[in-house]
Amino acid sequence: MMKFLWLFSALLFTLCHASEIRANVTAVNTAGISGAYTFSVTIKSDETGCTQYADWWEVLNQKGDLLYRRILVHSHPDTQPFTRSGGKVNIKADEIVYVRAHMNKLGYVGDVFKGSVAKGFRRVETTPVFKKELEKEDPLPTGCAF
Repeated sequence: MMKFLWLFSALLFTLCHASEIRANVTAVNTAGISGAYTFSVTIKSDETGCTQYADWWEVLNQKGDLLYRRILVHSHPDTQPFTRSGGKVNIKADEIVYVRAHMNKLGYVGDVFKGSVAKGFRRVETTPVFKKELEKEDPLPTGCAF
């Protein structure tokens, strides 16, 4: 019985603390021209190494279609927050998009930004529910270097 209680307690502890693990977008900057913007995305994530890390960030239109995904090829446990750039994202300056990050095992858990190149980006209070299938759309990571 004690072993069962210990296992139950360990599981409960893990589930409670898993909800605190986040991959928060904290800033979004852009450069470029209409139809070919580069996004620089800053992420603050609870990383421990390849077993728990932010493995990508992505740009979605308002309908939830994937416009661009930047694969993060390694973990950043000692470099927080970190910024990675990517693109060319084919949007107009006034087009509203969402930017969010993804944790390798937990999915989309964190703050999401919304905005446009013309007006800038801010954290959203309520994150829209996008298609779950997006997690399986290419490009996808092929592993974690370190």
